[in-house]
Amino acid sequence: MDVSVDVLGPEYEAIELPLGEDAEGPVVATLVRRRATDPGRRAVLYVHGFIDYFFQKHLADHYLDRGFDFYALDLRKYGRSLRPHQTPNFVGSLTDYFPEIDEAVRIVREEDGHDVVLLNGHSTGGLVAALWADRVQGRGLVDGLFLNSPFLDINAPLVTRKVGAVVAGALRGRFPKATLPAAVSEAYPRSLHRDHDGEWDFDLAWKPIEGFPVRAAWLAAVRRGQRRVHAGLDIDVPVLVMSSDRTVKPKAGVLDVSGGDAVLDVEHMARWAPRLGRAVTLVRIEGGLHDLVLSAAPARDRVFAELDRWTRGYLPA
Repeated sequence: MDVSVDVLGPEYEAIELPLGEDAEGPVVATLVRRRATDPGRRAVLYVHGFIDYFFQKHLADHYLDRGFDFYALDLRKYGRSLRPHQTPNFVGSLTDYFPEIDEAVRIVREEDGHDVVLLNGHSTGGLVAALWADRVQGRGLVDGLFLNSPFLDINAPLVTRKVGAVVAGALRGRFPKATLPAAVSEAYPRSLHRDHDGEWDFDLAWKPIEGFPVRAAWLAAVRRGQRRVHAGLDIDVPVLVMSSDRTVKPKAGVLDVSGGDAVLDVEHMARWAPRLGRAVTLVRIEGGLHDLVLSAAPARDRVFAELDRWTRGYLPA
C-alpha cells in the first residue's frame, strides 16, 4: 500500500488504493485513516456525496472521542482520488464504487483488526453505502449504517424525474458524458465555505462552488440505484437515517438557504427509508443543512447527540 501524510495534517494518513483501469485510464481511490490515541476494536468508514470529498475533521474528532478509529473514502474520481485524465465524479454504475468499499472494509477489519465497523454515508454516498450493504448482507462485514441525508430520490416534480430518467437512459449508451441541465444551486456550497457565507474550509478545486456537470450515464446510474431502494432492500444490520426537518428551495438572487436541506427533498427520505432494511430509525434535525454535520452548532449538536444515542443502543460495545 502507498501510505502518505494526508492533506489534513500529520495525524491523518492517506492510503492509495489502486483499482485497475477504466475507459479513461488508471483508477484509484483514497482511504484516509486516523487512529485514536488508544486504538480500540471499533471503527467507522465514511463515504462522501456528489461534488464532495472528506474534509470534516470535526466528524472524525467526534468518533475518535467515543473510541472509534476513523476512516474515510475519497471514491474514484473525487477529491484526493481525482486524476487529470479523468472526468470528475463520473461513473456509469454505482456498483463501480463497490471495489473500493470492499478493499477499505478489508483493511479496516483484516489489517487493522477491528471487530465492529459502522458505515457512514452522506447523500450519494448514503445511497451507495445502502446498496453495498444490501449486497454483502449475511457476511458480517459491517455492524450498522448511519446515512446522513441519503440520496434516495431526485429532488424534482414527478414528471421531471420521469422525463430526466428517460433522457439519461437514452443517452447513457452512445453519449454517456452528455451534460444534463441539472445541477446543485451555488447557494448551498456558498452557505458552507468560510470565504462566502459559511464557517467551513474545503478545497474549491475538489468541491467547487459552481459544482461539476451532471452526466447522462451518472444520472442513469443513480436512478437505477434509487429504483432498487424503492423496490426494497434487505440490509440486515441496524440503519440510522437522518435528515433535516424541512426542504428549502434556492431562488434566483436569494442566497440564504440556512436552516434546511437545499439539495434533496426530506420527504423523499422519510418515504423511502423504511425500504432499506429490517431495522431503520429515522431522525429529523430541526435547522439541519443537507450535510447535517455542517449545520449551525445547535443542529449539529443534536445530530451528534442522536448519533450517540443510536450507537449506544444498536452497535456492539
